[in-house]
Amino acid sequence: MERVSTQKNNVNKKSNIPSTVYHRQSSSSVKIPISAWKTLAILSCVATMVMYAETMLIPAIPDLIKYFDVSYSMSSWILTAYLITGAVMTPIAGKLSDQYGKKKILLIIMVIYVVGVSTAGLATNIVFMLIARAIQGIGLSMFPIAFGIVRDQFPREKISIGQGVITSMFASGAVIGLLVGGTIIQHYGWQTTFFTIIPIAITLLAVIRRFIKVDEESRPQQEEGPSIQKIGIGRKTGTNISIKSSGSQIDIKGAITLAVAVTSFLLALTYMETGSAGSSTNGNSSDLSIQVVSFFVTGIISFILFIITESRAKYPLVHLKLILNKAIFPANLIIMIVGLSMFMVFQTIPILVRNPQPLGFGEDAIKTGDVQLPFAVVLLVFGASSGFIISKLGSLKPIIAGSVVTAISFFSLLTFHSSELLISANLAILSVGLSLTSVGAMNVIILTTPKQFTGISLGTTMLMRIIGSSVGPALAGMYMQTHQSPLDISGIIYSFPSLVSFNMIFLTAVVFSIASIVLAILLRKRVMKMSIPNLA
Repeated sequence: MERVSTQKNNVNKKSNIPSTVYHRQSSSSVKIPISAWKTLAILSCVATMVMYAETMLIPAIPDLIKYFDVSYSMSSWILTAYLITGAVMTPIAGKLSDQYGKKKILLIIMVIYVVGVSTAGLATNIVFMLIARAIQGIGLSMFPIAFGIVRDQFPREKISIGQGVITSMFASGAVIGLLVGGTIIQHYGWQTTFFTIIPIAITLLAVIRRFIKVDEESRPQQEEGPSIQKIGIGRKTGTNISIKSSGSQIDIKGAITLAVAVTSFLLALTYMETGSAGSSTNGNSSDLSIQVVSFFVTGIISFILFIITESRAKYPLVHLKLILNKAIFPANLIIMIVGLSMFMVFQTIPILVRNPQPLGFGEDAIKTGDVQLPFAVVLLVFGASSGFIISKLGSLKPIIAGSVVTAISFFSLLTFHSSELLISANLAILSVGLSLTSVGAMNVIILTTPKQFTGISLGTTMLMRIIGSSVGPALAGMYMQTHQSPLDISGIIYSFPSLVSFNMIFLTAVVFSIASIVLAILLRKRVMKMSIPNLA
């Protein structure tokens, strides 16, 4: 991609902003620097480690329910607490990385992640575990920084390849986690899963500090991509842009109102689940209804306050003009649905596989990992290949195709989940759809965001994904808690999620997948009207 900047003084005398003329260059003729590949390799290892940590814990969810003596709805918070702090910290980390440097903030977040992992393995009660998981969740905010570093070092035509490789490394971590996690849990206990991560994280911390080179000072100010006015996320006032791209202030009010809003909505779901199941209420449904309504009202008020705060803040946590851009907004919603779908699966499949027959398959932690392994393996393959596919075909067609495949796979799971083999096959198909959709939507967001807003934009995108990922387990937990069947085991009656609960989960996923198809078509129509290189 060659860029020629010219001053159009006669066209707009009030503005000194240069216009940018693009000349398409063959994608195959653009070379990726060796230094960019080295950086990508290191960041891919970080992605592998984080997903390894998460998937190792997934087969242990039934064990954690038993160990901490909590309900299915409360167990969803083991994933959700991690995700909420990630949701709040991600846009903050993106902003800090734009202000103070990507490498510096990445290292700080890695240190916090190590602390969270170390303490989680020592948890003796559910409160301790949730606090440790919340600290660990701050580590999620490292990924928009990683994508930002990839954007800085990769040629524009090859950015999707870098994204695809990192996405595939998430899958590679999932493969390792599912293969190793079940065995570790079965023989050494769930605590050991956390302890195995500590030396890996410390090693990567040292490698990042030593080998990743990010030249924060020499990056060009003029974006090699769409101007702010071109994509419609700002207005010119002289030579100033109405959206501030820098500033020393952190939007604390925005962070607090966002955290309260998300937490309140999820607590409302949790109490709704518990009450509907008839547990822990002592028969007082009116008190429970008041609690549920109170949480919903608190969530709504907090969300309204969040919007007001962001619209008035000098340096907002989330730029509303940026997130509501015609291309970025539907792409972010698609990313959110991808997160919801993945974590709904992560919460559901282990419990389905380990439920005693006839409500499940009665398998152990090792077999649980085996059932989900095809999902991770296919994600590994298509995560990397999706980047190459998108670099050849553009982002829009793969997003639509991926959304359709995702909907088909969830419908197949709804219809055919009577055997472990069928579940594994459907999960493999699902992985194809999620890979194409996720990488394509992320590429649209990156290429339609001005470079000076990369950290903020990707932080917002990760926020949307994490919110979806938080809602997924909560919805799954709600269905499993509210639709249970009694089962006699050795003369003792236990309650387990019924087959109806799993059908409801998969049906909900189908509905969200259809919504993703609609959004993908809308996104294509909008992007085709914009003159953004490397997208169509």
